[in-house]
Order: sequence, then structure tokens, then C-alpha cells
Amino acid sequence: MKRLLAGYAEVMDRFSVFIGHACSTLFFTCIAVSALEVVLRYGFDSPTVWSTELAMTLCATVWVLSVGYVTQRNRHISITMLELLVSPRVWRYFRLLQLAIAFGAILVLAMALWGPAEKVMGRIEHSGTAFNSPQPTYLKVLIVVGCGLYLAQLLANIIRWFQKTEGDLSGGH
Repeated sequence: MKRLLAGYAEVMDRFSVFIGHACSTLFFTCIAVSALEVVLRYGFDSPTVWSTELAMTLCATVWVLSVGYVTQRNRHISITMLELLVSPRVWRYFRLLQLAIAFGAILVLAMALWGPAEKVMGRIEHSGTAFNSPQPTYLKVLIVVGCGLYLAQLLANIIRWFQKTEGDLSGGH
């Protein structure tokens, strides 16, 4: 069983890193879309109706899908003052508490968002802008997917905590 759990944690780590790296290319796409909008708007006086909405959607996609990568690397914003004030042993238990609270909070969030995401799958919602994209539908479903990735990576981190290998997050994954 220990080997199975360690295998799950390893696979999840690799998947989170892959998704994180793949999503980073979307930032370049966002930059290209924004640059194109600047050229079209100010160079040709012909702004687009879609560039702002697309750029926001791309950035939101990266933010939501990269949560597993950030969690795997333990790179969330944190208050390190407590780490400096307590012993490493106590900090280790604080880390488990943090993982458990995060897991519970994201599980509740995912359950709360499941109904709205399921609803928009049956009736697509549009943004109501000039472009009128299905962005609300996409983002409602995407956030549920992101919650799933986050929960899966949190579980991998919890497994690693119990196996006392939590600090073994090498960049080679």
C-alpha cells in the first residue's frame, strides 16, 4: 500500500509539473494577443472585439490550471514568520494542518461550484460583450477542473508528509 501511495504521489507530481509548464505557453499567447491588439488599435485604428476577453480567459486558464504545480512546489504565498518562531518539528505539524485545511476548503469550494458548472453544461452562458463568447461557461467548468487538480496534488503532498518525503520536491520531475 505504501508503494502504491508513493507511486500516486510521484505520478501526480509529474502531471502537475507537466500542466504547469504547458500552461506557461499560454502567457506567451496572451502577450501576442495583447500586442496584436495594440498594433491594430493604435497602428491601424481598428481595435478588435475579442482580444481583451481572450487575454483574460488565457490568464484565468493559467491561474486555475497551474494550482497543482504551485502546490507541488510549495510556492503558495505564506507567512514565514511562524516558521522562524517554532521548531522544525512543530512547523512540520503546522504544514500538515495547512494541507488539511486547504483540502477541506477546496473540497467545499468544488462541491459548491459543481452545480453551477453542471448547469452551464446543459445551457451555455455567454459573456454579453460585443464578442459574446462562452467565457462564463468555460470558466465555471474550468474552476471545477482546477479544484480537482488542486485536491489531487494536495493529496499527493499529504501522502508525502506521512511518508516523511515532503521535502523531496526536485526540479527534475
